[in-house]
Amino acid sequence: MSAALQSLFSENPFSWFTFMAFLDSAILVLLIWQFVRIVRGTRAQQMFVGLLALIALGLLARFLHLPVLSWALNKFMPFAAFAFLVIFQAEIRHLLARIGRLITSGNSSSAEAQSYDDIVLAASYFAQHQIGALMVIQRDTGLRTYIESGVPMDARLSYDLLVTIFRPSAPLHDGAVIIQSDRVAAAACFLPLSLDPVLSNQLGTRHRAAIGVTEETDAIAIVVSEETGAISIAQHGQITRDVTAEILRERLSKVLGSYVAPITLPTPLDGADTESAFERPDRESTR
Repeated sequence: MSAALQSLFSENPFSWFTFMAFLDSAILVLLIWQFVRIVRGTRAQQMFVGLLALIALGLLARFLHLPVLSWALNKFMPFAAFAFLVIFQAEIRHLLARIGRLITSGNSSSAEAQSYDDIVLAASYFAQHQIGALMVIQRDTGLRTYIESGVPMDARLSYDLLVTIFRPSAPLHDGAVIIQSDRVAAAACFLPLSLDPVLSNQLGTRHRAAIGVTEETDAIAIVVSEETGAISIAQHGQITRDVTAEILRERLSKVLGSYVAPITLPTPLDGADTESAFERPDRESTR
């Protein structure tokens, strides 16, 4: 391999340097772009912009030969790397996790499909028993701002966990659950309400919150009405109401790019109390 590369660039001694410089820059730009996508829409975005402003100010001070400002920034720079790691530790973890998912994409897609299967099962259960619920699935835009407003969990997503969280007597049933991949990041989260005056008269708080978070981010929100038990799904500031569990399954499979196998949905039990309905429904073995 090395002999082939040497022969390729033997005619022009600067070609190898040019190629390596391009590769080096491309990798750096890719990492920075992925980091920007993670911090976009979070509180860390303003801090990242402030850090870039300090870097630009340092370059300007050197270009204009401003000795006092250059001295102050030179004293600050040794601590900049440590401050960067402390301030953006969560975003750095997400970046490393995203790189890991790219390397092990086969295993992660299977886990995510299983997770979305649990979401469909839980939404169906909530609809049958008229339990209000709001579940938000994070995509590319970070939802850290909203995660910090709730109760942190960082627990593996499952049907049982969702049913337990939104149980009417549970302390976390109010607010939204935010889901990151196959993890429940937080529960009882506060979301921004849609400011559309028309929706204010037509929809309740859960539905307006589902639309509001999808207006500001690329997340997907699934909401179940406590009054009617109807399932709705919101995306890009638009809401589709009264969808069936099968339509929800197909929408998640299409939007999230993960195959969600058909499932056996739970059926209502006449005369049974609410406690017995918390048993996990059987699934068809399709995998």
